[in-house]
Amino acid sequence: MSNSLTRILVAAVAIPVVVGIVYVGGLPFALLIALLAGLGVSELFGLARAQGIRPLAPLGVVAAAVFPLGVWWRYGGTFFYENALNWLGPVSGITSFPNLIAVWVLATLTATLLRRHPTDRPTSVAAITFLGPLYCGALPAFVLGIRYAMGLGRSWPATWVVFFPLAITWICDTAAMYGGKTFKGPKLAPTVSPGKTRSGAVCGVLGGVLAALVYHRLALVPSGIVLPIAEVILFGAVL
Repeated sequence: MSNSLTRILVAAVAIPVVVGIVYVGGLPFALLIALLAGLGVSELFGLARAQGIRPLAPLGVVAAAVFPLGVWWRYGGTFFYENALNWLGPVSGITSFPNLIAVWVLATLTATLLRRHPTDRPTSVAAITFLGPLYCGALPAFVLGIRYAMGLGRSWPATWVVFFPLAITWICDTAAMYGGKTFKGPKLAPTVSPGKTRSGAVCGVLGGVLAALVYHRLALVPSGIVLPIAEVILFGAVL
């Protein structure tokens, strides 16, 4: 099966499901992001194992899932958050972001000391175990912040706002793939990704800007979200 056909089939099934979950919002959306975070960090850890590094996989997967669930707990599950602060009492300050990061650093280092021998490259183990959840869990959790900023309940405007950066990214990727295959030319970064070309990168940026303009007109404006055209173009170019 070709790469293009696979993309189309996956999109045909996945996009309606994801749209429905984003529309509902709340805990179901947080659970979806937590699942994707766990899958993402598992794939990243697989790349590390191929280089002879054995990350602390269970710890990393759990931590990656905690980030999006923590966003829901803080903003979507206000009842649980407020009551948890009451239960924690004097130690409630630990829930602040800097303190949580400090706890995560100490937990990673302690687990590495307990579970890995000095010959197991413990510094690399600790580094990838710490970075994985931040990259695959904390960054995707920002999409929950975008969703909750528009309200916690069911909402089509909030759904379209969430898909704004996602749609631009998808179309950029597709435009880059087809543009690179069509125009070919010099490689963009052969040591990082040998298949990507400079022509594909240009097509991707142009596709992203065009996608932003079309999406803004067809999805955001009818939902009452009107942005200056210059900002829309900037969003498309940056994303």
